[in-house]
Amino acid sequence: MEYRLRRRDGAYRWIFDSGTPLYSAEGVFAGYIGSCMDVTARKVAEGVLATFGQRLIWAQEEERARIARELHDDISQRLALVAADLNGLMRSLPAEARASQKAGRTVAMVKDLARDVQGLSHRLHSSRLDHLGLAAAAEGLCKELSVQGVEIDFHCERIPRHLAKEISLCAFRVLQEAVQNAIKHSGAQVFQVSLTGSEKEIQLVVQDSGSGFDPSQAAKWNGLGLTSMRERLRAVHGHLSIESRPQQGTTIHARIPIRPETL
Repeated sequence: MEYRLRRRDGAYRWIFDSGTPLYSAEGVFAGYIGSCMDVTARKVAEGVLATFGQRLIWAQEEERARIARELHDDISQRLALVAADLNGLMRSLPAEARASQKAGRTVAMVKDLARDVQGLSHRLHSSRLDHLGLAAAAEGLCKELSVQGVEIDFHCERIPRHLAKEISLCAFRVLQEAVQNAIKHSGAQVFQVSLTGSEKEIQLVVQDSGSGFDPSQAAKWNGLGLTSMRERLRAVHGHLSIESRPQQGTTIHARIPIRPETL
């Protein structure tokens, strides 16, 4: 176990304490044998890394928001104008030209492109999260991803309307990463998402009954996003656990303290 211990000069240090029960040759318990190691330097380094990681995450989020605004406010609007102009042009053409499959496909492609750009903008930065809170943003994300031909059973309860921005953003990004990875890699068609709150923490569970994987080998794979999820959770003193076996599905469980403990 790890705990803080006051040294004789009054300074508090972090201690890693390891102990093992000791038995006599007759099997009688004779006490414990163990050691204590001062790990304060490691704890300080972990704190510095967590702070640095949080700054990197916020820089990434600011860039995501900037790109999302560009896509939504500029490119998406221009594509909408192009689609409107094409529609007007189609109406002005003779009936034979309007019946052309090529012209119809062009209009449809521009409209699809405008929808895709708008969807990309929402995935980069959720305006729902900013204005409506975590519960509404999570539900909206699950509905959007369900359009991809899968079913997401979403359950939410006791999520505070107002959470610290770093907490709600962390939960939303972990949910986004977990569900998208499940859709891409599991092969399942039905997913369960649970988001629950208490006085102390937010709990997120994403579950599927798909192909599963060996968690001990996951770090060697690209594209699973587990490192990203762990880094985000570490920055807010959260915890990620994964239960998965080949052909037996996967459960991802994230816990995020509402008031992260101060080291």
